[in-house]
This record gives sequence, C-alpha cells and structure tokens, in this order.
Amino acid sequence: MLDIVRAADPDYASLQHVYGATGAPAAILRPRTAEEVVQALAAAQETGGELAIRSGGHGISSISTNVGGTVIDLGRLDGITRLSDTMVRLGPGAHWGHVAQELYPWGLAISSGDSGDVGVGGLGTTGGIGLMGRSHGLTIDRLRSAQLVTADGALHRVSASEEPDLFWAVRGAGANVGIVTSFEFEAAATPVVAQATIVYQLNDAAEFLERWGDLVEHSPREISAFLYIGAGAVPFAQATVVFASDDADAARVALAPFTELPGMTGQRAQIVPYAAVPLTTDAPHTGQQRAFTHTGLADHLDRDVSRGLGQLLAEGSTQMVQIRSAGGAINDVPPDATAYAHRHQNFSVTAIAAGDSPRFAAAWEPVHALMTGMYLSFESGRDPGRIVEAFPPDTLSRLRAIKAEWDPAGVFSQNFDVTRPSSETAL
Repeated sequence: MLDIVRAADPDYASLQHVYGATGAPAAILRPRTAEEVVQALAAAQETGGELAIRSGGHGISSISTNVGGTVIDLGRLDGITRLSDTMVRLGPGAHWGHVAQELYPWGLAISSGDSGDVGVGGLGTTGGIGLMGRSHGLTIDRLRSAQLVTADGALHRVSASEEPDLFWAVRGAGANVGIVTSFEFEAAATPVVAQATIVYQLNDAAEFLERWGDLVEHSPREISAFLYIGAGAVPFAQATVVFASDDADAARVALAPFTELPGMTGQRAQIVPYAAVPLTTDAPHTGQQRAFTHTGLADHLDRDVSRGLGQLLAEGSTQMVQIRSAGGAINDVPPDATAYAHRHQNFSVTAIAAGDSPRFAAAWEPVHALMTGMYLSFESGRDPGRIVEAFPPDTLSRLRAIKAEWDPAGVFSQNFDVTRPSSETAL
C-alpha cells in the first residue's frame, strides 16, 4: 500500500525539506516499487496542484519540494544490484556515495559528482559532471537502459533499441518526460584512484585561473579536477584532482604540475578507493544550505573568462566560485547523441552567493555573457529563459516534440519545463 505522509505524521518533518530549500507540501508520497510510483503519479494528478519528484539526494537547484503541492519521494527505491560483470541496476533513491561503496568490492566505479549525498535519479537524468569525467564521460554516458513511468501512468523500458526517443530524452532532460524508477549502468573497472587535495593562495586570481584552465585541458584524460575558490581580497582556493587509475608512477607525473602553480600552500596525495572521493555525510535535509547559484559552461578559461571571474571574486556579493572540469571523454560523444548536448565546453563554472539579489545578478552577468551553455542542476534561478542555454536549438526542438507526445498536459513541469518560454531570448 502506498505510503502517504502528511503534516500531522511524525515522519513529515524529516521529509518536507531538501538540502537547499524548505518546503511544506500537502502530501509526500513514498512508493516502494515501480508499480507504486504509478499509483503515486495517479494520486498526484487526481489531487492537482504542484508536483515535485525527489530522487532522495540533496541537489543544488532545490526544486524537489514545494508548498501546498505533492512530492513523490523515491528515497525507498534505493536498490543497488549487480547484473553482470560490469552492469549494475540502481534505484533513483540511492545516494551516489552508497553506490560507490557498494561497487568498490566488485572492482567497479561510476563517475558521479563531488558529493556522495546526491541521489542517483536527479544526476542520472541531468548529466553528471564527475571526478572521473574526463576519463569516463558524463554519468549519463554510462547509462544503458532505464525503467520509466510516463505521464499516462505507463511503465516503459527505454534503451537504444526500446523507445529510443525517450531514452535520448532521459539522458539530459529526464525530468521532463517521466519518473525513472530504475537505471542500468555499465560501470568502469576503476575502483581505485589517485586523489590530490591542493590548497592555493591566489594573489592574482585571473592569472591563476588562466594557467589552471590551460593545465587541466592539457593534462592526461585520467585527470579530472574541481576547484573551489572562496572570494575575498586574496582568494583562497582548494582543488580536488583525481587521476582515474591506481598507477602511482603515472599519477605522480600527472599531478606534479598542479603543485607547481603559483600560490600553493599545501598538498596531499594518496591512492584511495573511488568510494572515498565523493564526500558522503547522510545528513538530514533541513534547507540548511540556503545559497543561491548561477552557472554556465565555458569553452576555455581564457583571458577574458579568467579576468571576469577574478572581478566576480573581488566584487563582494559572491561567496565562492566552483570550477569543474569537463572535456575529454565527455566531448567524445556527439552533441546529438543525448539530450545533454554540450559536448565542446571544457569547464562548468558556478558562482555562489548568500541569496538572490540584483547585485549578485549584475556581478554574474559579465561572466554569464562569456558562457556557451548551462548545466541545469547547478542553477538556482527559475527564469524559464535559461532553457535556451541548457538546450541548443536543435536539441530543444526535438525535446519539445517528445514532450508533446509523452506529456501533452505538462504533468512534469516543475523542473525546467522545456515547453517554455514563448519568447526565447537567451539571458
């Protein structure tokens, strides 16, 4: 029987919020099986009002709760099953940190993000820019099939040969076409990696970022690197650099140039299970991280982008800038192969502020103007114009045709609905 949690129930307080936002839904539906997801969707449609789908992880965009509507919480669909040597089935409610821990004894790993508290479902339908991305591609590039509930309540198995249009859409825009109840991924035989944590003091942020970008792009593909920069007069930065192999000698050679960048104040490198890389806390979600983010994808950290980021860090309204490497195997995939079409950029850039404000928006705009796309899960802004940045014209046209066929009534509209806006001027 489908579990329905309301405000008077003891479990409600632990389920109403997400990591970056508070919510007060009228009902939280907690299915245990794909069939109960079908029941939950039917109940939500009968009730009407806002509908949010939550895979179980925290997310940054924080659109998996609402006020007065219905949340379908997939947290109980958290199975992790080995199907064959490298094929695994994952439930949308599993957390990537737990996935990494389960896969490690099997000699396997799947590149996800830097947080193990992110749920499989959200990342597995948006993209997955992870710490083995330049070696293994996006998380969605390892997806081989999925089970999906569409707006009409039907269950579908989607793959390259079964409902291929839906399978194409799931990989980058899945929240628009249905609720994924299970994923089948081909994992990689990379259970152990070299991880370096490096700290820098940036006396000249623009110069550092230009050199950082050039180094990342010219590093071996085994290298993926995330940089976190705290704003201020002299920005402080911490990098996580992963070499996707346990070859200690090759890792030492590949990591050494990162210790030679200007301003390094400390570093630590070690061979670790990949399961130790994504930070996993299992902390309850109380809306505790109330940051506001803007994001974009950059072809390169060239002089203009680096100077713009340096000015953003010095302006005062921005608390942090995060730069994640893309490129490598991510860009081997043709842009029309999946609904995630950004296959030429080398970096994801995200600016973080304490809250939404005209000052932060104005500070971000010069950097925004240099971006060539957007990764949806890192954006807090709800402006529907962002759709044309997330999906290039040909991709968006195909998505809208699929959406019109499978969700003509707009049941799945809370998470960057591709049917809007009517006026399509990129912002």
